[in-house]
Amino acid sequence: MTTFPYIEMLYLLLPEIIITVAALCVLSADLTFLRKASLNLRTISASFLTCIGCALSAAWILHTPTSIHLAEGMLVVTPAAQHVQIALLVITALASLLYAGSTFTEHVSEYLSLMLLATVGMMLLVSTQNLLVLFLALELLSLSLYVLAAFNKSSTRSSEAALKYFLFGGISAAFLLFGFSLLYGLSNSTDLAVVASSIHTAPLDPLLIVAFVMVLAGLGFKVAAAPFHFWAPDVYQGAPAPSAALIASGSKVASFFILYQVMAVGLITAADSSAHHSYASGWAPAIAIIAVLSMLLGNLAAIMQTSVRRLLAYSAIGHAGYMLLAILAHTSQSFTALLYYAITYALTVLGAFGVIAIAEKQTGGDTLTDFAGFSRRAPIPSFCMLIFLLSLAGIPPLAGFFGKFYLFASVLDATPGSLGLLWLVILAIAMSAVSLYYYLKVLKSIYVADPPADAAPAQTSILHQIILCVIALGVVLLGCMPSLLLRWL
Repeated sequence: MTTFPYIEMLYLLLPEIIITVAALCVLSADLTFLRKASLNLRTISASFLTCIGCALSAAWILHTPTSIHLAEGMLVVTPAAQHVQIALLVITALASLLYAGSTFTEHVSEYLSLMLLATVGMMLLVSTQNLLVLFLALELLSLSLYVLAAFNKSSTRSSEAALKYFLFGGISAAFLLFGFSLLYGLSNSTDLAVVASSIHTAPLDPLLIVAFVMVLAGLGFKVAAAPFHFWAPDVYQGAPAPSAALIASGSKVASFFILYQVMAVGLITAADSSAHHSYASGWAPAIAIIAVLSMLLGNLAAIMQTSVRRLLAYSAIGHAGYMLLAILAHTSQSFTALLYYAITYALTVLGAFGVIAIAEKQTGGDTLTDFAGFSRRAPIPSFCMLIFLLSLAGIPPLAGFFGKFYLFASVLDATPGSLGLLWLVILAIAMSAVSLYYYLKVLKSIYVADPPADAAPAQTSILHQIILCVIALGVVLLGCMPSLLLRWL
């Protein structure tokens, strides 16, 4: 009889436990010591407590073993998973600092506690290869994000966004659970590695095809890939800026990591690797179609947007299409390229939402008109926005440029001497060129358009500006010296 490794699991789960304790500390401190303090002091104190929890958790991760597979994949520790967990903690800390000084809610501790619980969900998501734990972690993450999206009670858009997010999320969870149950029925195991060894049939079992479609629909929703993207524009536009930033950054990193794991670990044998690159069978054609739809729909729809939040939402769909190419290639190099791309993209979009929060605080909106002459009202945030948008467009020497270059090169290296994935890379490069147009539209409004006659200088806290500058500096550094991150992944 095999003894379940409770003690070892508890030891390895300490980073998640630390974050959970930090959430309780934030709640306790705000409801006791800081109960009668000003809202500004409460948000700053709670944000710093959140950062301390994230720092302690990251420090513990650096001291734990790096290669463990426990209890049918319920807990899998790998260097890549650990590095992604640390990246998620950094993103959470930065998002909480961008929240400091916000006034859209008085429930400070509840808001940051939910943010920390969402982080626990993301951390569990990247440290498991078990279908059951994966689903539970996804639900913990999703439920926290639904509430975070609805946190601005005075905004009908926030409520509408949360309702749509919840409804689409519920449907995607049902698809995912159905797909997982079919995979369990076919393999008699919830461990992705065992699933992979049990489903290598040629031709593909019809039930396996149904399972794959269900799983892809469920995870496609999480990464906002077309045609599972309908929630993204409304949620990006309606959710409070810190919530939208976390959804667009941390959630995206964790979701792409687990999508790669499910495809490359659990369903790798169904891809029929010998015929994969000629698209003879397997899941490659479906991923390719979703990638093409995402790149085309995301980038072309973004051109017509006048809301900067919705523009970022559609551009996120386009970026999801680029990242799906790495899953199609599924080599070790493409996996590293995917992680680099996802982390730098998350950092960039986090900063962009930080700037949007400043503009909304002054003008009450996020349209291109609201950003008119913004560089003369808030020069430092505007310069940071310049860096973020040029990085998203893939302009050298910023992180977005190297991310795209490395990603596309890794995809081409997966098919040396073949045209298998070349047409997808060409389409991705063409869509990247299209994306430059709508990013420049925002910059034109910020730097060229005249501000309203009665516009006053934007009121921005020093802390907010420092965090934006740190993120912008990170985007520049990771573009000029990508090895800083690559040697770590």
